[in-house]
Amino acid sequence: MSPILLTVNAGKSAAVARTDAPSGLTGIDKRPVDGEVAVSAPGPRGVGGSGLAGDSIADLRHHGGDDQAVYTYAREDLDHWAAELGHPLENGVFGENLTTEGIDVNDTRVGERWRVGDELLLEATSPRIPCATFADWIGERRWVKRFAEAARPGAYFRVLRPGTIRAGDRIEVVHRPTHEVSVAFAFRAQLGERSLRPRVLAAGPALHSELYRNATAWAENA
Repeated sequence: MSPILLTVNAGKSAAVARTDAPSGLTGIDKRPVDGEVAVSAPGPRGVGGSGLAGDSIADLRHHGGDDQAVYTYAREDLDHWAAELGHPLENGVFGENLTTEGIDVNDTRVGERWRVGDELLLEATSPRIPCATFADWIGERRWVKRFAEAARPGAYFRVLRPGTIRAGDRIEVVHRPTHEVSVAFAFRAQLGERSLRPRVLAAGPALHSELYRNATAWAENA
């Protein structure tokens, strides 16, 4: 099966009982969008939010910005969790902007580049790290630990070339680095597999800037 974009998902900020954001708001509730959606680089962390037009990021301290402009999760991984949790999971429920089919998002290498549709060019930067807002939204016991143990984090991307996308667009991998650092590899390193940490630096400056700083420190202290 050729990789495709199943849905483009966006959401508005809303109040929730528990969130990391001082405002008490979260934009994690993403829903599929009809028609075309413009995607562009939003600006640096703390200033820029989502890369998708019409999508809200409530906590700019920890989410959004150029290195986390677009969050992608695979339908295959949602199906894994649906089977484990015992109920259906709709596209967008993990807060992902892009729900894909036919591509292993967790095996995406940091620095890997995807063309989505005719114009949009994305570059993978890092895995998603689960937080209290995510755990409260999913509403499952020990969710952060379970998500971490599964090592199915999905991938954040930066926008190298803006474009418009819509459900059904083809996804083409136009560049795949030769290093070993997939987003799942980086996820495991961040969440405690210390032996992997110095090796994350092999992904180079394509890494999310914060992860790059962490990897540099890990390598220096190895």
